[in-house]
Amino acid sequence: MTYRPTRRTILIATGVTGATALVTGCGDSDGDGDSSPTSTTVSPGQDGDELARTSDIPVGGGTIFKDEKVVVTQPEQGEFKAFSAICTHQQCLVGSVSDGTINCPCHGSKFEITDGAVANPPATKPLPAKNIVVEGNSIRLV
Repeated sequence: MTYRPTRRTILIATGVTGATALVTGCGDSDGDGDSSPTSTTVSPGQDGDELARTSDIPVGGGTIFKDEKVVVTQPEQGEFKAFSAICTHQQCLVGSVSDGTINCPCHGSKFEITDGAVANPPATKPLPAKNIVVEGNSIRLV
């Protein structure tokens, strides 16, 4: 008699590893395996290092920095905001900024570039704000 594992046995055996793979897969929305930012990062956004130049952030739009999991927006000329780039619905990495919203490709949630508020469900919570400092033409994540 040959032992054949049941579906339940396989699911139990994969447990944490399978869940980790599922969550990890959710973050790479374009499927190319590249976790680099959508714009050039001068240096990592840690410990106050420069994240971007002000010219990297379009007025009325924003730029997603995948490695730092942050999105920086410029709702109006000279006004910069930063938010977590992790969607509050199911923790996917947001994929784009357009038409005044930060957009999650996983389930269609959209967030306002001005304050991170939900503009389109299924997300029900805003994107958390991140602290940035703008000095001259430099934007630093603190």
